[in-house]
Amino acid sequence: MPITKALLAKGFILRLYCRSALPDGDRRLPAEEADRGNPECGRTRFSKYDEHAIKQMNHNIELIRYMRFGDDLLLLEQVNAVSAPTVNGTAALPASGSSRGRSKTVSDYLDQADQELTDRYEALREFLTNLGDDVQVKTLKNYFAFKRIKNFACVEVHTRTRNILVYLKIDPDTIELEKGFTRDVRAIGHFGTGDLEVVIGSMADFDKAKPLLERSYESA
Repeated sequence: MPITKALLAKGFILRLYCRSALPDGDRRLPAEEADRGNPECGRTRFSKYDEHAIKQMNHNIELIRYMRFGDDLLLLEQVNAVSAPTVNGTAALPASGSSRGRSKTVSDYLDQADQELTDRYEALREFLTNLGDDVQVKTLKNYFAFKRIKNFACVEVHTRTRNILVYLKIDPDTIELEKGFTRDVRAIGHFGTGDLEVVIGSMADFDKAKPLLERSYESA
């Protein structure tokens, strides 16, 4: 059935329908009934009211529709996406009195970066967003998430080392790791998602990383 994470978290229940694949295709069945009694029926859809509802809530919400073809093929299609309002590039949080002691965000580090590091990040961002029309960018506290249905690149900016760390959706066992450039982080804690860490310390590293970035995008 279509997925509305934030709506479900706040107790909203949407009654979703599935169009019957029988000859009288105009007959609409509740999705759960269709799945149980008509296995050929696997299409669900949101109404304009669902799309309006998510715009009224201060949450990151994605409406995802599936189309099932037989028993072994599932197509996911993003119908709509709404992001919570942001302040200086990060999700807005309720005021909690004093801001003293607030930890720095990835946006703070980017703001403090020198021109070369900023230009390197902007080149990376442009490359990632140009991989496809379906690419979305989410600014989170500790990293920038580039995603399709799932994250394919989680990007951190480090001003002290002047490195950009990118975590990709690639199995490290399928490539030859290069010390100082790629690292297997399956057993190492880090922000974001991805099993392969790529260190972009220069534009030369960025050019060398492009095939890996494209591969991760294709797998997301």
